[in-house]
Amino acid sequence: MPLRAQSYDPLRIGADSVRVIDLTVHDTARARDIPLRVYLPSVTTAAPVVLYSHGLGGATTTSAFLGRHWAARGYVAVFMQHAGSDDGVWKDVPAAQRMAAMRSAANVQNTLARFKDVPAVLDQLARWNDDTASPLRRRMDLAHVGMSGHSFGAVTTQGVSGQRFARARVGVTEARIRAALVMSPSTPRAGDARAAFGDVRIPWMLMTGTVDLSPIGDADLASRLGVFPALPPSGKYELVLDGAQHSVFTDRALPGDREQRNPNHHRVILALSTAFWDAYLRGDAAALAWLDGDGARSVLEPKDRWQRK
Repeated sequence: MPLRAQSYDPLRIGADSVRVIDLTVHDTARARDIPLRVYLPSVTTAAPVVLYSHGLGGATTTSAFLGRHWAARGYVAVFMQHAGSDDGVWKDVPAAQRMAAMRSAANVQNTLARFKDVPAVLDQLARWNDDTASPLRRRMDLAHVGMSGHSFGAVTTQGVSGQRFARARVGVTEARIRAALVMSPSTPRAGDARAAFGDVRIPWMLMTGTVDLSPIGDADLASRLGVFPALPPSGKYELVLDGAQHSVFTDRALPGDREQRNPNHHRVILALSTAFWDAYLRGDAAALAWLDGDGARSVLEPKDRWQRK
């Protein structure tokens, strides 16, 4: 492995001086507010941007461990909140009725709303980047945008990053996205996976676990693992963490979790995701050599699975 790849370390950060800013995007066309939590790095030059879409019932505060690390590595991490499928679905609902409320929110209407939230946020980020009154002025390199999400956020990420939909009249791919990180991916419920993912043109990294199952939806392990084979080659990666549950991509265990959480899983997620962003948003040759060489495997445990094409 080249010397630069050997010295590359995606887990290394300096002083954690990440600034957290809460903002709201108002989409006038849809009369819809999109709350944001922005993790802003200490560097004052324009930095690449990574968007994050939470899972069903989540919020801007979901998976903060990702936002803080990415920002500490020099990215502007923008965590979106999707009304209709956020924590408002369950917060004021009696415990016995929460699961039904969550299932009801996992619908086509909210899926489409999520897809439209992404360009609305990017449009507003561009305005804030030029606004002298904004704390984000000149802080974002919007020519290098990554998209990420977990669970329902993975569905969102897939949709805006190149997935095709058999019954859709128009595509929802967002051309400003340069790379995508999909946590708990899934194949379509109907139709051919290769037809859905065969035209993905940008780098994708998929992450899942051997017990990555959700009580809502019908995405089993076969669905999680069915995405990678359907993707065209070049810049495509898949991580399968041994023993990892659906909650592995969140800050804490979820009700109903049966497996004990493995502390190394977060370490792996942070290392591989950071190297992916460095390679494909920054064009860092050492990060790419680390991903495509022995570097990625150096953080994995023996039963974890890792492949690329």
